[in-house]
Amino acid sequence: MPHPTIWLARHGETEWSLSGQHTGLTDLPLTPHGEELAKKLAPRFKGMTFAKVFTSPLQRAKRTCELAGFGAVAEVVPDLVEWNYGDYEGIKTHDIHKDRPDWQLFKHGAPGGESVEQVTARAQRLIAKLRGVGGDVLCFSSGHFLRSLAGTWLGFGAAGGHYLMLSTTSLSALTFEHNEDEPVIKLWNDTAHLSS
Repeated sequence: MPHPTIWLARHGETEWSLSGQHTGLTDLPLTPHGEELAKKLAPRFKGMTFAKVFTSPLQRAKRTCELAGFGAVAEVVPDLVEWNYGDYEGIKTHDIHKDRPDWQLFKHGAPGGESVEQVTARAQRLIAKLRGVGGDVLCFSSGHFLRSLAGTWLGFGAAGGHYLMLSTTSLSALTFEHNEDEPVIKLWNDTAHLSS
């Protein structure tokens, strides 16, 4: 029997994903272009079945989930919410570097927001929930948290997300190679559906 796969869909484009501003708990909508691209996820999932579909409570993820065709069956899971950037919410990395040139989210966390350890703990809780489903799962969330989730899946904690880029409206997948002691990335940052 094949091992269950955890499919990860990053939400579509927002104004702040375009501008490069850190978008944690600010509940921005998709741009009109982001909505059009999110609709392109639906054919990608044709013929696939999921034991569960989970989404972040933020509207950018929930709307992407709806446009991909899963709004009626998705469950909101608070642990799928994006990293809380605290004092850096709405700020661009190059502006943060003016005062803290060595700052890295996946190393230092966010002052006034979540630490790397807190995001790792949240990802571990979510992984326990995902592994308990016993079948394929589809999750809709945001870039930095999905990167943190993958890093934690591989055993590196949220800090491992530093090495994984993730585009808006991308699709990724986590699974096991031989047994549940060998977690692997099956697919990462796939955007082939956006060019169709």
